[in-house]
Amino acid sequence: MMLARSVALFVLAALAEIGGAWLVWQGIREERGLLWVGAGVLALGTYGLLVTFQPDASFGRVLAAYGGVFVAGSLAWGVVVDGFRPDRWDLTGAAVCLAGVALIMYAPRP
Repeated sequence: MMLARSVALFVLAALAEIGGAWLVWQGIREERGLLWVGAGVLALGTYGLLVTFQPDASFGRVLAAYGGVFVAGSLAWGVVVDGFRPDRWDLTGAAVCLAGVALIMYAPRP
């Protein structure tokens, strides 16, 4: 149950952070306006809140592991939202990052 909760929190945090950054990008770079930027800032704040609910108490461990989720999630966001087509190296890199997440967060510890 703790594993499922942790994974769900990572996925929600990635959606909030990547989505928030995308909204800010759209607001500024694509000139969609301050409402897009404001929505992005709120989403980024939500990301910051979500990661605090991880069961592990170590900030460094949680953020290090989240980095791998961010990498894989960013590629997935690009596929779904921007029509990005990852190559085998993108996919291999994402797999390596997710393996790192598993080692950092879920390896048995004494």
